[in-house]
Amino acid sequence: MTTTDEPGQNGATPGVADAAEAAGQEAGADTGTKRQFISWLTLALMTTASVASLRPSPSMALYGLAAVFLYLLPAVVFLLPTALVGAELASGWSGGIYRWVSEALGKPLGFVAVWCQFAMTIAYYPSLLAYVASTFAYVVHPSLAEDGLYVAIVIVVIYWTGVWVTSRGTKTVAGLSSLGLVIGTLVPGVVLVALGIVFLGEGNASEAPMTADHWLPPWTGLASLVLIVNNFLSYAGMEMNGVHVSSLRHPRAEYPRSVFLATGLVLLIFILPALAISWVMPASELSLTAGLMQAFQAFFDHFHVGWLTKVVGIMLVLAALGGMLTWLAGPAKGLVTLARQEGYLPPFLQKFNRHGVPLNIMVAQGVVTTLIGVLYAFSDDVSSAYWMFSVITVQIYLIAYLLMFVAVVRLRATQPHVRRGFVVPAVTVVAGVGFVASACALGIGFVPPDQFGNAPLWRYLLIVGGGLLALGVVAPAAFLKYRRPEWIHPDHQRKNTTD
Repeated sequence: MTTTDEPGQNGATPGVADAAEAAGQEAGADTGTKRQFISWLTLALMTTASVASLRPSPSMALYGLAAVFLYLLPAVVFLLPTALVGAELASGWSGGIYRWVSEALGKPLGFVAVWCQFAMTIAYYPSLLAYVASTFAYVVHPSLAEDGLYVAIVIVVIYWTGVWVTSRGTKTVAGLSSLGLVIGTLVPGVVLVALGIVFLGEGNASEAPMTADHWLPPWTGLASLVLIVNNFLSYAGMEMNGVHVSSLRHPRAEYPRSVFLATGLVLLIFILPALAISWVMPASELSLTAGLMQAFQAFFDHFHVGWLTKVVGIMLVLAALGGMLTWLAGPAKGLVTLARQEGYLPPFLQKFNRHGVPLNIMVAQGVVTTLIGVLYAFSDDVSSAYWMFSVITVQIYLIAYLLMFVAVVRLRATQPHVRRGFVVPAVTVVAGVGFVASACALGIGFVPPDQFGNAPLWRYLLIVGGGLLALGVVAPAAFLKYRRPEWIHPDHQRKNTTD
């Protein structure tokens, strides 16, 4: 998963116009200081590092060669629009998605967008830590990978350990998460693909057909395309690197070049490992949480180096934990910073500890995360539970994206005078495609995939629909309805009085 550019993280003040900074982001603007430029190639690699991951590979490996199509489609209709729209908004308005949506649609909807970026992590942590638990099971004992009680214990213990580590400050977190891309993505990904190529080169048959007539998924109704929804979460965060558009010498020409290269690299990192898994693992035996380790185990056993499975398992776990720590404080800090200025949350949830960490809201978030994690103990299908919480994560996040796509079109009409470092060509079409794709993905998420056809439909709809409704709609509506003027932090009350 990727970190988000939440309000307040980069020193920006949410909801407060900063015309000087916006103007300084225009390409070639003379700010009176020596500007530091980066190349479009560097930006492409930064974007790739922030998006690419091996975690979704097992869910796409179920489709074999059709995984190529299922990755390409959301890349065209979602990945590219979010990257381009994010670049225009970030290069015109500081402050992140709250500022963008607030300027276009009003502060209440701006809060909803920021809340959704925070709330989606409540469902994200259980799914991420379920993956960690199943991966670590291959270091301890593979049979634990589908043991609900074991997964629940790991989720609860690791989450609260992460809260404790994060509460010590950002230096601790940075030291634990900085090598995640190399250790947990690039090295295992290259090894997995290389093993797959050698495996096929030896004349072994692929478990999934690799012929041209299998490049589209078999059509059995909407359920046959449901797993594509997970790819929207895989691509989430691409737009956040738009904040660096002002660091390019010629952003209008170089940023699209950077986006297209990053898109190609991200697709390679997503597609090739998914194909490698499908070469060695039958779809009927593939676990959505432990599928990556199943593939490594099969390859390493085939080449008589089974002991390496534990080594790779530890690498993947460390990388995933680093990613969790990066996410743990960021969205919460952004929400609390905004709440202090606008009074969206009760004072108790606005407190920072002496290390500048919003510990109270993280604890409140942890209570909900723990309750969700405990549900795994009562699940007889860890993969099914993992998928449902992944869908909830995507749906909540998509609410923020829907608002963002509307905001860019609205701002183009209402604030054309604001200088942007990058301007999306045919913005209505680009944003329209992204909006429709996001809305469709949100709706399709309510359809259980074919792989879970034996599970009761009512339970799936209750968990997915209830999670989206409670976290993405009811919670922000309640905070807005019961918001009180005295909830504004005293420092900001004095500032508003002075102004």
